[in-house]
Amino acid sequence: MSSIASSTAPLRPVIRRASDVSNLVNNGAVQGADARIVVAIALGGVFLDAYDLGALAFGVKDISREFSLTPAGLGAVTSAITFGAVIGAFIGGYLTDRIGRYRVFMADMLFFVVAAIVCALAPNAWVLGGARFVMGLGVGIDLPVAMAFLAEFSRLRGPGNKASRVAMWCPVWYAAISVSYLLVLAGFTFLPADHSNLLWRLTLGFGAVPALIIIAVRSRYMSESPVWAANQGDLESAARILKKSYGIDAVVAPQAASEQSAPTARPLRARWSSYGALFQGVYRRRTILHTVMGFASSFAYNAVAFGLPVIIASFLAQNVLSTILASLVLNLCFAFVGGMLAVKYVPKWGAWPMTVIGYTFQFVALLMLAVIGRPGSGAEVAISLAMLALFLFGQGMGPGSHTMTYASLSYPTSIRGMGVGLHQTAVRTASTISLFLFPVLAHALGTQVFWVIAVAPFIGLVTLLTLRWEPSNYDVDAEDFGAEAPTSEPASGSVKAA
Repeated sequence: MSSIASSTAPLRPVIRRASDVSNLVNNGAVQGADARIVVAIALGGVFLDAYDLGALAFGVKDISREFSLTPAGLGAVTSAITFGAVIGAFIGGYLTDRIGRYRVFMADMLFFVVAAIVCALAPNAWVLGGARFVMGLGVGIDLPVAMAFLAEFSRLRGPGNKASRVAMWCPVWYAAISVSYLLVLAGFTFLPADHSNLLWRLTLGFGAVPALIIIAVRSRYMSESPVWAANQGDLESAARILKKSYGIDAVVAPQAASEQSAPTARPLRARWSSYGALFQGVYRRRTILHTVMGFASSFAYNAVAFGLPVIIASFLAQNVLSTILASLVLNLCFAFVGGMLAVKYVPKWGAWPMTVIGYTFQFVALLMLAVIGRPGSGAEVAISLAMLALFLFGQGMGPGSHTMTYASLSYPTSIRGMGVGLHQTAVRTASTISLFLFPVLAHALGTQVFWVIAVAPFIGLVTLLTLRWEPSNYDVDAEDFGAEAPTSEPASGSVKAA
């Protein structure tokens, strides 16, 4: 009887080297639900990043009035969070690859809790700006580790693949922005008029709530990335993670330890100098591509999205309630929907064509807004709102989703955190410049500021057309298991070729 049972027992996958772990994840042999929970918790971190970055959008006028800020002073306060994110992204990218995804994620939520509470209680602009800077450190540290989790807990091809999971960061981002708008709407509706100055404080302070929830649940479900653990030479830990998170009951081969100690299978441990690998071989081209795209996309998006209440209220001459409702509808119906379409269709269409279309929509929308200027009739107001909708839809389906796809899937596990960290350093630098300059330029140029903003998607489009590379459905993690990084690009330009 025992011999019959053993002969019919399912064969356990055998792990001999790190590439075996990567192949098990990429093939999507998932039975348990913990991997999906890990993805959900990582997206919860993205939700916090977006909420904290966008929560101040409706409070800028109240803050400026309460603290008697000049346009330059207001720009400094609003851009403090992105300045912190620049530093946090660079450090976070290194730490994610050096000490692991799990440890970094377990630590960075504390930034959000402390900073949100201090923001809500800030007695002056200096304290508010400092707390927003600390919050930015958390945002910068969080995104490299969140993107690593999304990429490394997903299969390579098909629905729910790596590109689709990474692109999920975008609709989650817009959902967070919409939640901040809903909170503002609730505060505007229920707060007494003489307490309206508390609205921005309540909105910022609420950011501590989801952070505390994530802290409460993450220790039970979060695991280290099995591919990262395997890359460090710890195949036993990788096997345990596969069983816990994926339901894959793999066994480490007895000879695996000796194979892992071979020169060709040495642990892939990150160093600060590893940032240099991003500019070697084919990685140089990919780095230039996603960095320029990210800078251009962030500059344009932050100018429009963060300035959306100002644009609607000032340029389109709407009252406060109309401004809040219009901003909410534009984000939910266009940016969020565009992001969901990116998630659905990137496994089939690829990131490159969707990003080209998105940049084109944005460029056309900004040109139309610049030509119309300050609307003088109901028809012009309607067209202007339609162009704002087109811009946000293009952002959601194109660069908003897929600049992160490019940053996350252009590098293998060993340098993925630093790749995303460098990308976010460029993105947050653009955000800092954009958030600082928009109030100043809008004050000086009025609606002519759209001519300036339109340069950004044009640069992104030209770069994308010049440096053509399709990361979706391409097994970039396999590049970790050769002696060196590849010296030429794999076939690209279409999903099938990749």
